[in-house]
Amino acid sequence: RWQKIFMIPLWSKMAVFWNKMFLTIIVLLIILFLDAIREVRKYSSVQVTEKAANVNANAFDHIQMKLFRSQRNLYLSGFSLFLWLVLRRTVTLLTQLAKGMTSHAALEMQVNDATEAARKYMAENEKLQEALSEKETGKKKESTEATDEKLKKEVERLKAELQKTSDAFNKANNEVTAVKKQSEGLKREYDRLMKEYELLQ
Repeated sequence: RWQKIFMIPLWSKMAVFWNKMFLTIIVLLIILFLDAIREVRKYSSVQVTEKAANVNANAFDHIQMKLFRSQRNLYLSGFSLFLWLVLRRTVTLLTQLAKGMTSHAALEMQVNDATEAARKYMAENEKLQEALSEKETGKKKESTEATDEKLKKEVERLKAELQKTSDAFNKANNEVTAVKKQSEGLKREYDRLMKEYELLQ
């Protein structure tokens, strides 16, 4: 509310001259206060001397009236000076409070925006981490599938080599048995020939 009041165009025009006007009024009130003090002292001293001299009643009443006026002016100028200083301080504090409230509201807005942005970034970060972990698991699956394929091919190749070696081993075995049979046949033939040779001798 005070901020709205101080935002009236009249105040913005007066704000330029506010310090000068304040100092002028302070100086004026100080002069009036000092003048009132001087008048009170003057008529107080005159009253004492007039009582001592016992002059006529009209002159005494006139001096009393002047003393009353000077005392009234003293109280008015003193309270005006005090209240003007209080008013100045109040206006300054209200202005600072209004500025503090606006800066506080702006800071609250900034904090709310920052927290919203942080939440958004945290959510995006979580999504990115999930996507990255999914990619890593996909890569792991692909790599395991690739290694499985390689292992299958290796097993097939080893099976083929094993088949070849087993075929070669069987063939060699067959050849060995055939050679053994031939050597046995040759041995029998040699024994028969030796017997015939002995008979011939």
